[in-house]
Amino acid sequence: MSATMTSDSKPWYKEPWPWILMAGPGLVIIAAIFTIWIAVVSADGLVADDYYKQGLAMNQRLERDHQASQLGLHADVMRAGLNVRLLITAKEKVALPEEIVLRLTHPTIDGRDQKVALKSEGAGFYGGVLAEDVAGRWHVTLEDPAGQWRLQGEWQAGFDEPLRLDAKAG
Repeated sequence: MSATMTSDSKPWYKEPWPWILMAGPGLVIIAAIFTIWIAVVSADGLVADDYYKQGLAMNQRLERDHQASQLGLHADVMRAGLNVRLLITAKEKVALPEEIVLRLTHPTIDGRDQKVALKSEGAGFYGGVLAEDVAGRWHVTLEDPAGQWRLQGEWQAGFDEPLRLDAKAG
């Protein structure tokens, strides 16, 4: 009885099938490493550490919106370059403060947010200067320094027409 062995059997690493079968899990591992790298590089700090306290303070913020609505406040925000001008009007006779705070919050990039103190120029007009130019979509908040009222809206910076902020009834 003679047993002959064929010499066409190759080592496993020279066969195509093991490599084809290992390619799927290998690609998944590479994709996972790439996803982790993207998550680490693009960490932007949009999640707040004190989200619970922010949730508790929601009613206080809504009170300021309601107060602005009761006073009938309206504001028009105009921009020319870095200069910002504001006209604020009210249905009621309201004593306007000497300074109003304008907050520009970028929806996705935390480091681009700006806080501008607008000084009174008389007759409801206020003026101030931005720290850097703004373009694109922004969340805008206008509030008195005492924290009694606020106006909010969204602004597509770059358009020539002014932004109209109206009080929201709460």
